[in-house]
Amino acid sequence: MTQKPHKTRNALLAHLLRFRQTLLRDPLKFQAFKSMTAMGILAAPFILLDKPFMGVSLTLGALAGTLADNPDHPKGRVKTILLTVIVFGFASVFVELLYPFPYIFAGALVFFTVLFVLAGGMGERYRGVSFGGLLVAVYTMLGFEISPEPYYQPLLLTGGNLFYGLLSLIVLYTNPRRPLEEQLANGFRALSSYFQLKSRLFPSEAKDQEYLRNQLAMVNVRVIAALESSKATLNSFAGAGMPKEQIEPYLRRFMMLQELHERATSSHDRYEVLSNKPEQIELIEGLGQVTRQLGEACTKVADHLLTHLPYRFDKSLNWVISALWSHARSVEVNGNNTIDLLMSNIEQSLRALQELSDPNQTALLPRLHKDGRSIWERFKSQLSFTHPRMRYAIRLAGCMLIGYAIIQYFQLEKGEWVLLTSLFVCQPSYGETRRKLFERVLGTFTGVLIGIPLIQLLPTKGGEILLLIGCSYAFFYYNKLNYAISVIYVTIFVLAAFNLISGAGMALMWPRLMDTVIGAVLAIIMVRFLWPDWQAKKLPMLLSTALWNNTQYFKAIMKGYEEGKAEDDLDYRIARRAAHKADNSVVMAWGYMKVEPKKSRQFQELGFTMTYLNHALLSYLSALGAHRSHSDQFGDQVRQVARQALEQLQCAAQALKGERPGEEPISGTNLLEYIRALQQSAKGIMSQQLTVYIK
Repeated sequence: MTQKPHKTRNALLAHLLRFRQTLLRDPLKFQAFKSMTAMGILAAPFILLDKPFMGVSLTLGALAGTLADNPDHPKGRVKTILLTVIVFGFASVFVELLYPFPYIFAGALVFFTVLFVLAGGMGERYRGVSFGGLLVAVYTMLGFEISPEPYYQPLLLTGGNLFYGLLSLIVLYTNPRRPLEEQLANGFRALSSYFQLKSRLFPSEAKDQEYLRNQLAMVNVRVIAALESSKATLNSFAGAGMPKEQIEPYLRRFMMLQELHERATSSHDRYEVLSNKPEQIELIEGLGQVTRQLGEACTKVADHLLTHLPYRFDKSLNWVISALWSHARSVEVNGNNTIDLLMSNIEQSLRALQELSDPNQTALLPRLHKDGRSIWERFKSQLSFTHPRMRYAIRLAGCMLIGYAIIQYFQLEKGEWVLLTSLFVCQPSYGETRRKLFERVLGTFTGVLIGIPLIQLLPTKGGEILLLIGCSYAFFYYNKLNYAISVIYVTIFVLAAFNLISGAGMALMWPRLMDTVIGAVLAIIMVRFLWPDWQAKKLPMLLSTALWNNTQYFKAIMKGYEEGKAEDDLDYRIARRAAHKADNSVVMAWGYMKVEPKKSRQFQELGFTMTYLNHALLSYLSALGAHRSHSDQFGDQVRQVARQALEQLQCAAQALKGERPGEEPISGTNLLEYIRALQQSAKGIMSQQLTVYIK
């Protein structure tokens, strides 16, 4: 009899441990659970005590606080909490004081919208806080008429945000390095996706090359974004005085992530050529399998970072690579060293992952690049009508002003949903705005259709509290995963909340749908006609920037070959990161081009080819960079070819800008000829230099 409770207790503990590991392994679930807990604690007591307005207002403040959150050191998190309390309180008080005076309020709304958006351009922390401030202002408008007293909403919305911030801070102090671990884990998981996708090139056919290269370029956007976030978080922790012995393991993993990324993006030859040789097909398939396993190893590193479970390198991979080397020697093709280069590249990647599990490994602490500008300098740099952030601020302010005018003129009940929709839908580019428009409208309509029967099925307070809490978890989980699905859940959340406050959740159905459509249409019109940034017009300049940054990357690589790899290669890493960020800009321009008006999509096919060719060019340069530490020979012949390739890169960048005397800027299909020529030059210099190394 005494053993049964003991077994039950052990089983319960095992379930709790598995649940904890599930949350730790998935940062989205961890964040969603944390936010849901805060909102549940805030909402349930007040709703059960027949004070639903207070409960819902507190949860809305916590929701805004969650959206304003950002990965930071505990000291930085304290600053963010204080900043959100000040900004949210100011935004809510501003609405309470000026909302009864339409003309004054309209002018102030425009001014503060522009101010908040520009403030968000000063850094990641300010971006979240400024968006949260605008969100709190709209929430205050929504509750203005039903608030018992003018001071209720400023106190409740700010209080909800403060409660979430303090809960988040307590959780953070249980593991202060969690933000670092999450950012690095995101990087390793994105790189894992890159390896998994690249494995499909081994083997592959010619007709698949452009599609796979473009898909790799799209995944590369995620990898670079994760690297940038990791660097910013590392700088935050270093700036907060984190001891060297604590930051060193994370910095070592960050450097390894960069090295693995350079090797992953490397191309040594055309994959369809390698795949078409019958004597090499088994070897190519083996390389594909090892590349997939590299992706799996990166996922294990991410899990290790998040769960603190031991990382174990799969030593069987060493046996596999040895077998592939033996097979390569048995099918050696005279004069072709590409397979050796590919296998050397993969072997170095495996070695880096194996060294991660070595507790005795030490590493130099290299410098990290950081933005040295002051806050005022960053703010001042945006004060121009040509700056994208200023244009976005004016577009959003225009949406707010016109939306508010529509509300006043037609006396729309709860018309503030128009402003809320515009706030979420209006984005810096037409492509982003159009995507958000469809996702927002689709999610709202679906949420209404699902929410109404759910509210009828759960008529009790307890049922609606569970619905609120469940929808809050789903909203935060899907917010970065699938925006349309997250909108479904937040719509159900809103319907349930207003049903609790006034019993009018059902009555909000049609007004909410209409206001959503109006707000979304306002956003798309503003982006469509006020400084439209059609990607076809930007493509030559983006490509010119990409070629210029490729040139600087090429110079840094050649410097490494001539002088040897530096212990702290900050300049090299800056050049490499700039080249990849410029490549990402070309990729995103092509992605946005697909949803632009028909007349602006005339270069869509060209953009597709540009994305493929520029990423291929960068891949050949990455192959050069990946092997730069192994070569101590740099012959005159190779030096001459390198100079020729650099000259072509520089001439192409100048020609695209129209900086060459007597020449017009290049546009249209002539871009293709430049990129193809440059791609072949890069491939040629890579082949010649690395052949010297192999021999």
